[in-house]
Amino acid sequence: MSNTYRVSCGAGLENEEEFVDILEERRRSSDLGHALRTFSPHPYKGAESCSNADLNKAVLESQYLRYMAKEIAAETGSSLEEVREEACGILEEMSQNLQLKCIRLLGFTMTKVLKRLYSSIFVNMEGLNMLQQSIEEHPVILMPNHRSYMDFLIISYIMFTYDIPMPFIAAGIPLAGMKLVGELLRRSGAFFIRRAIGSDKLYWAVLSEYVRTIVKTGIAPLEFYVEGLRSRTLKSVMPKLGMMHMVMEPFFKGEVYDITLIPISISYDRVLEESLLAQELLGIPKLKESTTGLLKASKVLQEDYGSMHVNFGRPMSVRHLCEGKINRCQYNLVPRDLPQKPSAEVQACVSWLAHLMVRVQEEGSVMGPWALMACLLLQAPTRVLTEEGLPWQELTDKTLWLRKLALDFGARLNWPSGQGQAPDTDVMSSTVALHGSVVNRKAGRVFLVQEEEPARNRPISPEEEMISTAAAVLMLASYRNMSLHIFVRPALLATALHITKTTQKDELLAFFCFLRDVFSNEFIFIPGNSSQDFEEACSLLKKCGAVHVSEQEVTVSDAGLEVLSFLQALLQPFIDSYQVIFRYLCENEVHVHAEKQFLTAVRNLATELILSGELHTYEALSSDTHKNVLSALQRLDTVTKLRASEQNEYTVNKAAVRRIDDILSGKIPPQMLHTTPEAKL
Repeated sequence: MSNTYRVSCGAGLENEEEFVDILEERRRSSDLGHALRTFSPHPYKGAESCSNADLNKAVLESQYLRYMAKEIAAETGSSLEEVREEACGILEEMSQNLQLKCIRLLGFTMTKVLKRLYSSIFVNMEGLNMLQQSIEEHPVILMPNHRSYMDFLIISYIMFTYDIPMPFIAAGIPLAGMKLVGELLRRSGAFFIRRAIGSDKLYWAVLSEYVRTIVKTGIAPLEFYVEGLRSRTLKSVMPKLGMMHMVMEPFFKGEVYDITLIPISISYDRVLEESLLAQELLGIPKLKESTTGLLKASKVLQEDYGSMHVNFGRPMSVRHLCEGKINRCQYNLVPRDLPQKPSAEVQACVSWLAHLMVRVQEEGSVMGPWALMACLLLQAPTRVLTEEGLPWQELTDKTLWLRKLALDFGARLNWPSGQGQAPDTDVMSSTVALHGSVVNRKAGRVFLVQEEEPARNRPISPEEEMISTAAAVLMLASYRNMSLHIFVRPALLATALHITKTTQKDELLAFFCFLRDVFSNEFIFIPGNSSQDFEEACSLLKKCGAVHVSEQEVTVSDAGLEVLSFLQALLQPFIDSYQVIFRYLCENEVHVHAEKQFLTAVRNLATELILSGELHTYEALSSDTHKNVLSALQRLDTVTKLRASEQNEYTVNKAAVRRIDDILSGKIPPQMLHTTPEAKL
């Protein structure tokens, strides 16, 4: 009998979901027997038998690629044979070579590794059963979130375990360069994509035709990360639309009746790369993926990483989702095999779908006690965490208060409670023990762990001490980020109430939309849903008793101050960080900013402000935040990227940046905003 338990989804037992620990069976039976057992998947009913060589041949001989090869040959002056030879080379570098014997080897190895790293891997079996049924009916696209390198293999491992057809997986080209490992991944279903494709028309043509052929034929489920890269902050990343458009095109062109999207939420108690992520955010170069690096990292096998949850979401029909959003007749005007630039309507539909999928991934993620504790620890002054320690009793009391709020807001919470379970204090104690790399508990207090400095002949400088503290704070912030999707909409409203000091609903809506606009690169908001997000925020704050809502007003209740104070403090590090960058852009005399120099200069300013005591937000040092601000200002038309620039250079409209800063500081009253919910600043 498998180890089964239920995850609380909001308040009330009726919302609980059943998860099964797939490692329990592996601990009781033979690893070799599991790897060598009969594998009998049920593929898509419309798929014909197709070898990897057949797939590549179909791509190279497609009318689309023939047409593009002629176009490129004419543009470049190359011969058609040279272009086709180059296309063959691209496909050889890119294509997967799935082989069952390699899947078995990987299955055996993964079982050994997973049992060492994790106490449990919980999977919702209802979602897995729906996935199996969907694969038989329509081409399936698997869309997991991306928080760890472990994401890459865990989906395939689960599908192998439950006799579900193995997916073809889009992966970054650096993985292909890893000796032995790269080839093993290729033979396990990975196909490799260059990270910087740019304007290489032939590469785009080969990649898009390869992806479309997989989807059209349904020979295997296709797996890709809609966020693009692995999130270094453990919160959702703005979706990338290139691959999303490629997988949707066969439906738009009527080449398939429907496509099924499967959102998958992978949640970790503790992430393998936690310290590396913090270092990358502080500008320490990322280590190149290599087999040697993988072997050196084998010391992680001695650590405990708690539990993992893999939540297979409900299958989503593209046909149903796109109904009323797109007119597919436009595709009838051009032969299917010819390239066609997507219309604004198609681009908006793809963007909406991509954001929706990331949002559904967030809603499906399972949160543990540590995400809540991290929220509260970060709201204590850093000096308290590094020198005095936060009283344990204060932390546990506040965590239990926050657990109730999170459940009221609809969180999926992995917190063992009830008859036969450990007391709440034991759950929190074991959680802190699991995260001993970030905090430690002694003498009834909780302290932030800072990296031990190697023996040195000179005293540590203030800058070095600050970077050490910043690395620990950013690790803690990453775990807090795992809960932000639950709180961000009420937090925006709490911030609007705090800054504007108004109770008028229309003014609060205008300021809410302003905040949502500014932070749309930081948090995931579905395009066109501003009013719905505002109403959701009002509803949640009303539900927990923090505000009273009428037709015209939103007023704070006496009991709501604690909730609103917590939510406003949750958003404050982002506001502080953005304002540091606004300050730099407005005060700096440089007319053209190169991105590389900009990132260094902003980090230097933040360092200076932290050391002087003027700034208390270490998150202002994060390179991801700096890049998000730059993207947000581009989207708001206050920063312009120079087209001819090879070094990502930008010009800045200082007056527009200053106005955003003034609104964020409350210097411009909300009556001056009066924008419609979807209007740009």
